Amino acid sequence: MVSKDKEINVEELLAKATKPSADAMVLHPFYKGKIETTLKCCVRDINDFAIWYTPGVAAPCRAIEKDPELVYEYTNKWNTVAVISDGTRVLGLGDIGPKAGLPVMEGKSLLFKYLGGVDGYPIMLDTKDPDKIIETVLLLQPGLGGVNLEDFAQPKCFRILDTLREKAEIPIWHDDQQGTATVTLAGLINALKLVGKKKEDVKIAFIGAGAANVACSRLIFAWGVNPANCIMVDSKGILGMHRKDIEARKTEYVQKWKLCQITNAEGLQGGIAEAMKGADVVNALSKPGPGTIKPEWVSEMAEDAIVFVAANPVPEIWPWEAKEAGARIVATGRSDFPNQVNNSLGFPGIFRGTLDVRATTITDEMCFAAADALAGYLGDDLSEEKILPTMDQWEIFPLEAAAVGRKAIEQGVAKLDLSYEELYNKAREMIMRSRNMTSKLMEEGFIQKAPL
Repeated sequence: MVSKDKEINVEELLAKATKPSADAMVLHPFYKGKIETTLKCCVRDINDFAIWYTPGVAAPCRAIEKDPELVYEYTNKWNTVAVISDGTRVLGLGDIGPKAGLPVMEGKSLLFKYLGGVDGYPIMLDTKDPDKIIETVLLLQPGLGGVNLEDFAQPKCFRILDTLREKAEIPIWHDDQQGTATVTLAGLINALKLVGKKKEDVKIAFIGAGAANVACSRLIFAWGVNPANCIMVDSKGILGMHRKDIEARKTEYVQKWKLCQITNAEGLQGGIAEAMKGADVVNALSKPGPGTIKPEWVSEMAEDAIVFVAANPVPEIWPWEAKEAGARIVATGRSDFPNQVNNSLGFPGIFRGTLDVRATTITDEMCFAAADALAGYLGDDLSEEKILPTMDQWEIFPLEAAAVGRKAIEQGVAKLDLSYEELYNKAREMIMRSRNMTSKLMEEGFIQKAPL
């Protein structure tokens, strides 16, 4: 039972959680979209059209034909990212289709521009066929600097990402996988630092085995956590060699079957309760709560337990319930609780750095660099109630960009060689430009005042 005060808090929090949706139904039709195409070149008079279009434009066209790399110098390819989705796994809404998914991809494009200075543009695909999706993305490459895959259902999301990373000449990123994993890792780095536990020794229970948690486990294991010590749970129970249902479909669920083989060395069976017993960390990306994770299960975790419960709109367990049950550090996916684990802390800065060095891919090591930058940003402000910066601490994005860009250069996947200072200054300038431009457009009335 929770106290009367806690019950009132729950009601207030649930009411607060519904307000953005209500506001969205007013503001989306008011603005009729969140992004638009604007000019970045001068138009002094009508004669400039002859420079920007025919006949003058033929000269840069011929130059690019002779040297294709000049497309990055003469066009906006260098700063353009397509946010591509088929609408099959949108937020927590499921398969709502490409048209219904468009508002999400527009929102993602807005965050790209405002937080990273990146020109993102939504592209919705009217197909669920992974081969057609892969083919379409590859065909779109000439006009793009990178691709952000978004809200593709599993298991095809893994094949789409892996195939495109292998075949594409531009960086391909799946934010539900790599973005979630990078920010989660940053939070884990700081949480383990606070409780004084080593990554090689910890036992992590991954609750939920969708695209996000599968990617989290992969990056966390690559960082140095021992998979044999860890347990993963899907909707049917703990993964392991006993899961004949997954083995029977291992060619379809490649990632899940691999996790069955490398995790759960003790051969544990059961569900969430059994997986959490004795665990140092819980990383839950599963069914919204409350009640998906019970307080008594948290009580059975190791001392100084770390609980990440990132389901939206309601975490798998309320943070205060987890704390009362013995958790030392609790993080959620919500901004109205301490320690929000939010993808938006990652992808704007990661893509900024990737584009600025013309990297051909985004490696795990580049994700580690971003996670380290995120984790290190707080410095002396690090605490159990603040393991990650917030989005309004915008200075984190140029720091991420510089760290990611330098790592790409070190790994030999970048076409440009810039110093850390050059990358930081360039990213800061681009991000400030986007923020200032938005403020100016609002001041001048070109972006109308919101009716709320």
